[in-house]
Amino acid sequence: MISLLMRDITLAMRAGGGFGLGLAFFLLVAVLVPLGVGPDPITLAKIAPGILWVGALLACLLSLDRLFALDAEDGSLDLLATAPVPLEAVVVIKSLAHWLVTGLPLTVIAPALGLLLNLPTSGYPWLVAAFGLGTPALSVIGAFGAALTVGLKRGGLLLSLLVLPLYVPTLIFGAEVIRRGALGLDATTPLLFLAGITLGSTALLPIASAAAIRVNLR
Repeated sequence: MISLLMRDITLAMRAGGGFGLGLAFFLLVAVLVPLGVGPDPITLAKIAPGILWVGALLACLLSLDRLFALDAEDGSLDLLATAPVPLEAVVVIKSLAHWLVTGLPLTVIAPALGLLLNLPTSGYPWLVAAFGLGTPALSVIGAFGAALTVGLKRGGLLLSLLVLPLYVPTLIFGAEVIRRGALGLDATTPLLFLAGITLGSTALLPIASAAAIRVNLR
C-alpha cells in the first residue's frame, strides 16, 4: 500500500502529472476576483470565504480525471483489482495521494491567498481548520466520480457534472466556517458538520467507488 501511495505521488509530481496545476488555478482565482469585483476591502472580505472554497473545488477537479484513467489505460487497474489488497483500500490510498498533492498544498497556501481577498485576521485559524477538514472529502468524493467514469473516453466533463453537485455540502459548510470565524462568531457547528461529511465520505464512498470500478472492468 505504501508503494502504491509513493507511486501515485511520484507520478503526480512529474511534469504533466497534475501537481502545481491546482495551486496555479487557485492562485489565479484569488488574483482575478479582486480585479473583477473591484478593490473595495469590505466587498472582498464578504466574498472571501466563498471564493476561496469555490477556487479549491475547481482546483481539485483539474486532476481528478487522472485518478484511475491512467491505470485503466496501461492495464494497472486490472492488476490492482485482482491483487490481494482490497480494491476499497486501493481507492483510499489513491484518494490520500490526491489529497497530499492537491488538498494539502491548497490548505497551506490558503492563508496567503486570504490576504489578497482581505480576509479578516480572526478568520485565518478557521480557514486552515476548514480546509484541513474539508479538502479530504473533496478527494474522496472526486475518487467516486472518477470511478464512475473510468471506462469512458473523454469523460472529464461528465466527471465534473457528477462531482460538483456532491461538493455542494462541503462548499456550504466550509464557507460558513470561515464566514463565522471572520466575524468573530462561534464556528464549531459548521466545522463539525464539515468533519462529519469528511468522515462519512471516507467510510462509505470507497466501497461505492470499488463497486463502480469492478462494474467498469467487466
